[in-house]
Amino acid sequence: MGSLYLVRHGQASPSAYGVDGVDDGREPGSLTATGQMQAGVTGTVLAGLVPGFTSAISGGLARQRQTLAGVLDAFDERPQARVDDAWDEYDLSGLMGSTSTADYADGRAFQQSLDATLLAWVRGELAAPESFADYARRIAEAGRRAVDEAGSGKTVLVVSSAGSITLWLAQHLGIGAEHWPKLAASMMNASITKCLVGRSGVTVLSINEHLHLSDREGGIATFR
Repeated sequence: MGSLYLVRHGQASPSAYGVDGVDDGREPGSLTATGQMQAGVTGTVLAGLVPGFTSAISGGLARQRQTLAGVLDAFDERPQARVDDAWDEYDLSGLMGSTSTADYADGRAFQQSLDATLLAWVRGELAAPESFADYARRIAEAGRRAVDEAGSGKTVLVVSSAGSITLWLAQHLGIGAEHWPKLAASMMNASITKCLVGRSGVTVLSINEHLHLSDREGGIATFR
């Protein structure tokens, strides 16, 4: 029996979502100070649950790689971080175009626009550099590789993004692609999803665990 832990990246700079702006010399889409803190807290929680990971994988985006590094910092012994670009998020700016700071600041309106855009993409109504079918295919393949690795009795960590993690979950749980955007919108930064992998396949034990980031005043829990 193996284990697969899927962690969403921590809070990232607005440039990760196609917002024009300055990243102060950092790689575009890097974690904010809050995002770095979220990654560290999630790493501490995971270090209390498992002695270590056999494999540690992230997508190639800055926010994903940096979150993986922050999580692994909580472990005395850690595997070499590995990049699997198939876990990258969809290209939001390729779908929506560039977004102004004002548009991004209005969280509800931005989410409504994103949901409508994703639904049109799923239905094939939106021209994009990557079709939804191609995106779904690469996520399924990335998930298959991670599951195959965990299935040999290993403990595997994957750090990716809300869209990619929830699309893989939707595929596994039989949730229709048109409902996937709602699932993606609910995923918190640096949340934990845990699966067991055995002879009978994958069992999802928990999705979007994030109470370790919350308190009565809100803590450091964020959606974006």
